Amino acid sequence: MDKIFPLNHLSTPFPQNLLTLRPSRSQSPATSIALGVSETSDETPLIASLPSSLPRLSSGFDFLDGLGKLKTPNSVKVLHTQMIKTADKENLDDLVRNLITFYLQVGDFRSASKVFFVGFGRNYIEWSSFLKELRSFGGSPREILEVFRELHRGGVIFDSRVLTVVLKLCATLKDLWLGVEIHSCLIKRGFDVDVYLKCALVNFYWTCWGIECADQVFNEIPDREEILWNEIITLNLKNERWMETLQQFRNMQFSFLKANSSSITKVLQACGKVGALNEGKQIHGYVLRQALERNLSICNSLISMYSRNNKIGLARSVFDSMKDHNRSSWNSIISSCAAFGCLNDAWSLFHKMVFFNIEPDIVTWNSLLSGHSLNGSYEAALTIFRRMQNVGFKPSSSSITCVLQAVIELGSLNFGKEIHCFVIRNGLDYDVYVGTSLLDMYLKSDSLISAQAVFHNMKNRNVFAWNSLISGFSFKGLFEDAEKLIHCMDSEGIKPDMVTWNGLVSGYSIWGRNKEALSVIDRIKSSGLRPNVVSWTALISGCSKNENHTDALKFFVKMQEEGMKANSATISSLLRACASLSLLRKGEEIHCLSIRNGFIEDIFVATALIDMYSKAGYFRGAHEVFRKTENKTLASWNCMIMGFAVYGFGKEAISLFDEMCEAGVQPDAITFTALLSGCKNSGLVGEGWKFFDTMKRDYNINPTIEHYSCMVDLLGRAGYLDEAWDFIQMMPLEPDATVWGALLGSSRSHRNLEFAEIAAKHLLELEPYNSGNYVMMINLYAISNRWEDVERLKSLMASRGVRIRQVWSWIQIDQTIHMFSAEGKSHPEEGEIYFELYQLVSEMKKLGYVPDINCVHQNIDEVEKEKVLLSHTEKLAITYGLMNVKRGAPIRVIKNTRVCQDCHTAAKYMSLIRGREIFIKDCLRFHHFKEGKCICNDCW
Repeated sequence: MDKIFPLNHLSTPFPQNLLTLRPSRSQSPATSIALGVSETSDETPLIASLPSSLPRLSSGFDFLDGLGKLKTPNSVKVLHTQMIKTADKENLDDLVRNLITFYLQVGDFRSASKVFFVGFGRNYIEWSSFLKELRSFGGSPREILEVFRELHRGGVIFDSRVLTVVLKLCATLKDLWLGVEIHSCLIKRGFDVDVYLKCALVNFYWTCWGIECADQVFNEIPDREEILWNEIITLNLKNERWMETLQQFRNMQFSFLKANSSSITKVLQACGKVGALNEGKQIHGYVLRQALERNLSICNSLISMYSRNNKIGLARSVFDSMKDHNRSSWNSIISSCAAFGCLNDAWSLFHKMVFFNIEPDIVTWNSLLSGHSLNGSYEAALTIFRRMQNVGFKPSSSSITCVLQAVIELGSLNFGKEIHCFVIRNGLDYDVYVGTSLLDMYLKSDSLISAQAVFHNMKNRNVFAWNSLISGFSFKGLFEDAEKLIHCMDSEGIKPDMVTWNGLVSGYSIWGRNKEALSVIDRIKSSGLRPNVVSWTALISGCSKNENHTDALKFFVKMQEEGMKANSATISSLLRACASLSLLRKGEEIHCLSIRNGFIEDIFVATALIDMYSKAGYFRGAHEVFRKTENKTLASWNCMIMGFAVYGFGKEAISLFDEMCEAGVQPDAITFTALLSGCKNSGLVGEGWKFFDTMKRDYNINPTIEHYSCMVDLLGRAGYLDEAWDFIQMMPLEPDATVWGALLGSSRSHRNLEFAEIAAKHLLELEPYNSGNYVMMINLYAISNRWEDVERLKSLMASRGVRIRQVWSWIQIDQTIHMFSAEGKSHPEEGEIYFELYQLVSEMKKLGYVPDINCVHQNIDEVEKEKVLLSHTEKLAITYGLMNVKRGAPIRVIKNTRVCQDCHTAAKYMSLIRGREIFIKDCLRFHHFKEGKCICNDCW
């Protein structure tokens, strides 16, 4: 071209020199870059080709009245040519707008784009209007890019506004290389552009090349203004690069620039996502320094950030300090309280919200619904679901997914079907999350046919739906069906992902098929994926749930060998394994691991620690963890109450229950099971009756068979066997083995053969292969010298093939577990142990110990019975502990059956003579011996 025309220097849409532009001689004749007119070999206007009815041009441009008669692109171009030759500077904007519209009407989108580039390239608002009009006539924004590419390569220099819009189009249309070409031009110009163009450039790279490229471009741009910093922070947040977002925010502060409220809000969101509490507090300080505490969106984000970091108290402080609250503020704090189990507080806030004339919306109701469902108040969740409909709110997909979880936990399949009908009537079945929740509900309700029907009728079936059904089949042990689904899934073009494989791993491990579970992990590797922490945690967790606790610990070692770090779920599963095996030392090691990895504040880890320490014989440790745990959930309270119960601290359990209620945490059925257990282990009959009666009356909790069993045990242990029998007769539920077992155990303790035989009759029908029931009756008959009945039961056991399970006790010394069994291989240091035990018994007899030969249920003389008492496994384990555990440290013994009366008495004397604390965990509870006394007060 003879001249390069800089559009950013235009003062009017039609400069005089624009009319003289010609293509260079090296180029073939092309469309004019001015207004899209085709050049001809001469300059004679084509005015003759205009319609005869079109008025001649005049200074007033009255020809516009005849525009409606132009029907072809050629006629518009003729008119365009006439305008170029005769137009003055007045009213040109209106003329150009009409000209653009006419080009669009006749389908000449390229000419329309060229005119627009010249006429309105500098105005963002009119760019938006033009794009909308172009699309309305069937044009594509890609044609705009083609025109731009033609003009740009023809040497036209565009201003920042045009380039900003073009870069946005490049991002939208994924035109990768045109955007890169514009970037290279900007580099040559030294980035002498406005901040909006810089933002558009970074956004283009994020859209087309990824966030890493966007970060690189951002870092190379000089003179980064606040808007640009805020843009890159937003883009990193969209990619869930939480830590990178926090680092960008720091760098922005070091550049002495102020973040806008939107960026602060989003960075606080990142702090909540990654648990960056300290960083969140620093940003809170920044908010206060910048006097932004009146900004509602920032304050709402602060509430959310503190809540996600388990600091509900700080979240409430932020809320209370706010002078103004909007609906989002109320919803944020109500959601936080409900999620952490502070349901009374959540309802109190709900009523205050209504009092201040702020109407609750669907988010408010969903927050309450979700909170009750998450914290085990499932019946209350169903009530909320009905109540929100009664006040005129139509449940959303979130409402449905929450209430379906409550339906699953309550086992209320019929109500679940009603919700399914509601979903269909209201057109919510399009939502894949609702569909997946329905699928899950039917699977967990053992309605596999309905689950498959839901799956096959899902309109938007995606990988989540496939995974849900595959996991459901896996958890039910239907592995052939699960494997077929994976094959079908693959054939439909949906590749199995980590969730697919992990569901299979978990299913196999839950069903005790650990070899197959490990094989799936190998299949993950062969598919090109890498087993992640969820894969290994699924394996470990499955083993724990299936009571393969030893395997769970072994797989953890293998996981570490693979270089995979544990997460909080892994830690929780390992602690459950340690709790079940009463492995205190291993549990303490995992506690240290959780501290090193920053999981100690995780509420699930904290609850698992309380459970582990309680079951491993270190009650003080459990209580310390509980007291240090902030924002305790219902599960945490229940775990600690049960800990008090198994140690026989009934009054302390009741006191803790009162403290829980004062904290606004609603009890559930498990809470009352723990309370009744505490009452029965402490002989608190009156208190037990009170709690049993108030369950339904005050808390609307229907007693389950576990609660009835606890009451029978409580009454029987206290000697009220007649009342226990009457209670069983009046039960609205059919007594099961736990109820009859409680009556049998109490009858044996009080040597009441009448009730014992009634209970045994039912137990031998319900559990014909449970050796424990036979043994208790054999013991009772032996005490009563009814040896014929002893032999009769032994014959019955032999005919049914029932074998008495092996009795054992063990103690851990350093890292080694020493097992003492009534049968089988003896301990290698057996001689030294018996020598020490004889010495102890001799000292004990001097203090008044008399062997209780009634604990030997064999028809032999008294001397032989005394010798048999010495071979009881718990006595041997305690003695070995006294010999090898360092002075001052407690002795901890685990036993798989109940402690006999003689061993219980002997342990008292041993603790007194040696000045040691002795802990014995039997199959029912803990006994803690100190200075000749046991915490059970002989109520066991």
